[in-house]
Amino acid sequence: MEELTNQILAVDSFVWQPYLMPLILLLTGGLITVRTGLVQVRRFPLAVRMVFASAFKKSTAQDGTITPFQALSTALASTVGNGNIGGVATAILIGGPGAIFWMWVCAAVGMATKYAEALLGVHFRVTRETGELAAGPMYYITGGIPYPSLAKPLAHAFAFFGAVACLLGTGNMAQSNTVARTFVEAAQTIFDLDVPLWFPGILITVVVGLVLLGGIKRIAAVAERLVPSMIVLYLVTAIIYILLNVTEVPAMFALIISQAFSPSAAVGGFVGASVAQAVAAGVSRGVLSNEAGLGSAPIAHGIANVKHPAEQGVVGIFEVFVDTILVCSMTAFIILSSGLWTDPSYQASSGDLTAAALSTSIPFASLIVAVCSFLFGFSTLIGWCYYGEKCFEFLFGSNKVVFYRVLFTALVMLGSVISVPMVWAIGTLLNGFMAFPNLIGLMFLVGTVKKLTQEYFESGNENT
Repeated sequence: MEELTNQILAVDSFVWQPYLMPLILLLTGGLITVRTGLVQVRRFPLAVRMVFASAFKKSTAQDGTITPFQALSTALASTVGNGNIGGVATAILIGGPGAIFWMWVCAAVGMATKYAEALLGVHFRVTRETGELAAGPMYYITGGIPYPSLAKPLAHAFAFFGAVACLLGTGNMAQSNTVARTFVEAAQTIFDLDVPLWFPGILITVVVGLVLLGGIKRIAAVAERLVPSMIVLYLVTAIIYILLNVTEVPAMFALIISQAFSPSAAVGGFVGASVAQAVAAGVSRGVLSNEAGLGSAPIAHGIANVKHPAEQGVVGIFEVFVDTILVCSMTAFIILSSGLWTDPSYQASSGDLTAAALSTSIPFASLIVAVCSFLFGFSTLIGWCYYGEKCFEFLFGSNKVVFYRVLFTALVMLGSVISVPMVWAIGTLLNGFMAFPNLIGLMFLVGTVKKLTQEYFESGNENT
């Protein structure tokens, strides 16, 4: 098992080396940023207004669609997951504090990428034989790239890697793994109980299975109610911790910035990290967290009931901001200010490091993190199962998605008991394979994104 883990880690390191996938992601996001005229900056106030207006607006979803806020909630359910708790921890342990700077850079251009993905998802969505709408890269690649000999293989490649990534990657096993480990950490810290990993694994598996039986309507309804509450719970806890340690914040910023451009020295159990490791860890975990460029979120955003595709595009901007700039940054400050990231006993950790860090200032914090981890993991699992089944549906038809749901649920249990290095390496590796055909599609369709953006904003629709 150790040899297999090392082999997976080696391939993962190659895919996420700075001059491969991180560079492609940053170049794609940068190109969209330029062609849309800094849409993520200029239209951010509009994104905030539209999200809050949609949150308090009476549902107007039609058959086969969900409301814009439900689409955001479903997408956020998938992005604000244990990547925000465990993924940030592993980014720091692999790449040092400088990894967080590159996570921010990934988010800055990722907001434009997510805007384009959501916009294209709506513009090229289709109606399946079941009467349900379906959207995502496999549809905007086939519908938007005028070369069938290129479009068809790319679309099928995305659907294949998307279906596999949703089964084995960060949307499934990495979530149940972090849920189980934070549960065990809380039981040990608060109640002095040694709980086996399979016990919380069974709990999360049963709950996920019950929700998945209801399809997208139930998933969206659960996400709409659950996501805002879980984000607020985690942010309030994090803010309390930061206020208690506010004098450490300037030093944390300085540490993050300085080590983004210079190697991190070995400290305690932390073995040190090169700048290349910081870039790779920051971008890979950033994408793992906010999913910008993966092509997963437009599967949900694309079926929102909106008047123009750009409306859902700006909602995608807000999604990345909440996920990475807010939630991930909070986690990073907690871990770095606690000093536990250099502790030898936490060098193979994920969410349990975040729980232990919070506990240094807040009693029973590990219980709060366990609850948040369960909610984050649960919401991500149901969202990513929907993504995976839509990829599976594209390849094999609508009548076989029940088989996919059963397999997905079974792998939730497996993920809860395997090792941390293996589960995160599998997740980020599959993310890279999934992102590649999507990014090629985005490159071809950046002209369409620009055209639809100008069409919407130059007509003054955003003021109506």
